Amino acid sequence: MEQPNQSYINNLSGGDEAFKQKLIDIIKKEFPEEKQVYFDNFNAENYKLAADNVHKLKHKISILGLEKSYEVAVAYEISLEDGKTDEKEQFEAILDTITKYLEDI
Repeated sequence: MEQPNQSYINNLSGGDEAFKQKLIDIIKKEFPEEKQVYFDNFNAENYKLAADNVHKLKHKISILGLEKSYEVAVAYEISLEDGKTDEKEQFEAILDTITKYLEDI
């Protein structure tokens, strides 16, 4: 599985370490909250709301340089909108990978 990285954040910050840290802090704050809302909606079988949550989370996936994982998130979002959960395990593995990464940076 691909690993999160800060390449996009580094490019976006243009060497401004304070701005880079601010972006990282925002992701570290928002990601766990958005992830929990996704799990709440999924567990309540509110798949359309869970699809909205995946939509929000996929932006964080992209920012963390996870191109293949982003594609999984896009497919999963579409599946959830149709009431299907085929990519659930793959998507949740991505969430776990990001969670561990954010704890270490």
